Amino acid sequence: QVQLVESGGGLVQAGGSLRLSCAASGSFSSVNAMGWYRRFPGKQRELVATITSIGNTNYADSVTGRFTISRDNAKNTVTLQMNSLKPEDTAVYYCNAVFRIVGLTVNYWGPGTQVTVSS
Repeated sequence: QVQLVESGGGLVQAGGSLRLSCAASGSFSSVNAMGWYRRFPGKQRELVATITSIGNTNYADSVTGRFTISRDNAKNTVTLQMNSLKPEDTAVYYCNAVFRIVGLTVNYWGPGTQVTVSS
């Protein structure tokens, strides 16, 4: 059983910072790409940032320059440092990871963590 457990969401004022963390646990051979996505009320989930196993990153235009994604391959964790937060960043944030499990590539999602930015 593979799990992704997120932490670090909450309420912050505009201009503030939050740090989201996600830890992978369970039985798997390796973790490929990891990332963060978010869902606004009534909308589809959208990409925030991803990072490959060798550290290549990709960001949504809306967060470039404000958010930083990083990972610790030894601990199978991924972190999203969010600075200069805006009310429009308010959403449920989901951790995502692609695992290699018994020769298969499997995509997993965390349960989500609420981020609320007040104006």
